Amino acid sequence: MISIKLSKDVNLKGYGLIEAFPGAGLVGSMSGSYIIEKLKMDYIGHIESDLFPPIATIHNGLPMFPARLYKDDNTKTVLIISEFTIPPDAIYQLSMELLNFIRKYGISRIVSISGMPAQKPTNNVYIASPDAATIKKAGSVGIKPIAEGVIAGISAILMTNADQFKIPMMNLLVEVNPTVMDPRYAELAIAGLNKIMNMNIDLDDLEKEAKLVEAKIRSLTKKVRDTNETLGGNAPDQGPSMYA
Repeated sequence: MISIKLSKDVNLKGYGLIEAFPGAGLVGSMSGSYIIEKLKMDYIGHIESDLFPPIATIHNGLPMFPARLYKDDNTKTVLIISEFTIPPDAIYQLSMELLNFIRKYGISRIVSISGMPAQKPTNNVYIASPDAATIKKAGSVGIKPIAEGVIAGISAILMTNADQFKIPMMNLLVEVNPTVMDPRYAELAIAGLNKIMNMNIDLDDLEKEAKLVEAKIRSLTKKVRDTNETLGGNAPDQGPSMYA
């Protein structure tokens, strides 16, 4: 069972949702954490499931759920972030729960931030979307549509189901070396967001913040593995790590 639980009553009608879960190159996690910090987003809830690892993260001395929701009223943005790899068995169920949440609260669009493994990463930002108007707008600000490739995980399920739910959806993709966690990847992704969504997020402090996020998630990934070993394999299977 997966449940999205809000800690306060919120009106999210017309807001855009950014999905920033971990993935190749940690692009989503680095970008999401930085956006939360720079916009001073408000914590509004968390996601819990018996399929998730039994862990809590500590921030400023306070224990927190590792999968959380934030909002910013100025940019009308909701952001969902996780500090652990979503277990394979939870991906489909969580994606459908997110779509139900999006419909329930009247959210107007979905943006996923992802890394796209490449042998020689470029500085290009790409977009995938089933919506022709979104592709056209992205092209007008220099973001190219991806011609061939694969989108995986929650981004893929949101992408393939958003159209039938009548929700505009786009996936911003940055080419990454999956063995290297480079803050430049997050910088490219957020610069793309600034162009296509007019968010005006200051990138000056990104390198420092991104390195902290990388260290935190590496540490958390190790703790999840240690927890699995301590529980004798009874903790939820995290699948192959993207960060090893």
